[in-house]
Amino acid sequence: MLLAGKRFLITGVSNQWSIAWGVAKALAEQGGQLGFTYLNDRAKDNIIELCTDAGIAPAFILPCDVSSDVEIAAMADQLEQIWRTFDGFLHSLAHARREDLSGAYFEVSREGFLHAMNISAYSFTALARILKPLLNEGSSLVTLTYLGSERAVSNYNVMGVAKAALEASVRYLARDFGLGKIRVNAVSPGPIKTLSARGINDFSSLLDYFESRVLLDEVVSADSIAGTVVYLFSDLSRPVTGEIVHVDAGFHIVA
Repeated sequence: MLLAGKRFLITGVSNQWSIAWGVAKALAEQGGQLGFTYLNDRAKDNIIELCTDAGIAPAFILPCDVSSDVEIAAMADQLEQIWRTFDGFLHSLAHARREDLSGAYFEVSREGFLHAMNISAYSFTALARILKPLLNEGSSLVTLTYLGSERAVSNYNVMGVAKAALEASVRYLARDFGLGKIRVNAVSPGPIKTLSARGINDFSSLLDYFESRVLLDEVVSADSIAGTVVYLFSDLSRPVTGEIVHVDAGFHIVA
């Protein structure tokens, strides 16, 4: 029970295939107490159903549109009333307009660029800034990224640029939060079949290429990614901060 007595906020659960849901289950199995945020009623209903089926009793399920500081602050106020303080959060949020995930990157509009950066990158910083007063010493913040931040991946386009900004944010937040002994890290999984992945044009070809190049005969799944996140949330990773941890069966090191 690596996380007994610890409390974590989970963002980004939309359905049973969500990486965030795999993480939530793993945290609960290790004794963590969970609270969730949701964007719309459909996501809320899915979280309730998933938690009920898994025997997880969340401390709260609160609305939060991370494009609004007002909504984040309102969520933080409610979280404080329920928990007073907590031990970290998972940022599993990203979005780009479908038309900006195909064709040439340079065709992205200003509006599309800013939208992707706001939801996929800045929201992590916004959550960290507003929730910082409620974080216990030794807390851990974890976000999810992808190799498209380092390489020009076909049809990933503006999302790759946003993920690069997210990874830079991890390093700067790790520096700023270090004095409070708060760790900030990112997990970079290989491509897996999630609802958001369906928005990437010709995702099946990307997945096939990935599977042909991995170094380990291991399936990268939400559950396997969750194990790394549990480590980053646990005291086992107390000296680890500012890192981008690849969980992709070695794909990222292959030329």
